[in-house]
Amino acid sequence: MELYARVRRAVLVEGMSHREAARQFGLARETVRKMLRYSVPPGYQRQRPARRPKLDAWVGIIDQILEEDKQRQRKQRHTAKRIFERLKAEHGSSGGYTIIKDYVRLKRLSQREMFMPWEHPPGDAQADFGEAQAVIGGVECKAHFLVLELPQSDDCFVMAFPAETTEAFLEGHNQAFAYFGGVPPTMLYDNTKLAVARILGDGTRQKTRAFSELQSHYLFQEKFGRPISRVPEPVFSVGRRRSPALHLNRLVSTATILTTVTPGVPASGQDSWTSQDRPPVLWAGA
Repeated sequence: MELYARVRRAVLVEGMSHREAARQFGLARETVRKMLRYSVPPGYQRQRPARRPKLDAWVGIIDQILEEDKQRQRKQRHTAKRIFERLKAEHGSSGGYTIIKDYVRLKRLSQREMFMPWEHPPGDAQADFGEAQAVIGGVECKAHFLVLELPQSDDCFVMAFPAETTEAFLEGHNQAFAYFGGVPPTMLYDNTKLAVARILGDGTRQKTRAFSELQSHYLFQEKFGRPISRVPEPVFSVGRRRSPALHLNRLVSTATILTTVTPGVPASGQDSWTSQDRPPVLWAGA
């Protein structure tokens, strides 16, 4: 790649001729012309599919067997070895077992459902805590920040706290809803202990009192990620997942607030919530 850049710079920047560049760098002139057409090597591009004379004649039969297998019980389906044996016995195939096995493996992999469609209605949100190192007053410390995100619009709010506490959890929601100018119809969470006291045997969440009061005031519907025994399920969706630190780095200079919440003091300094304090619901399309 270094030679590639040197040739392009010599010709396009320094004005060296194609002939001189070919002589100086020991390349054919056609190679120099190709280097000038592409900023990075394009790599080899096959003009037509590779021929497989020992396999191509039997691809249709193999595909038919695999398609019929979908209607059978798992233990009654063909293995690659059984397909190979049938091709030799019933169709006179002279191909080797390896090419049959490799084709069957790749074909089965291509038929698997690898991704799940994921859509977010406008206004729905998801929330999670993250951690990052921050410098405050010249001292490096750990900041715990709450991220509330609207995945459909990609808007988000970040607020940092000294600790991941109930007070921080509540205050982060207060400030986020004020920032968004409304309350999302649905909030998605992981199974944080700030919101979930227990997960019962049937999967029902027994919510904490603080979270129940927050929900009762703002009237949003909750959703929780599937509990996993060892590795918690990320709240951010596949295909859009980003490290919480990236949110903080993007917003720290303009929107992130580092605040200390005194335990025992109601969030936002209020003695109680009233219906007048509640922002409007962010309806779909808002």
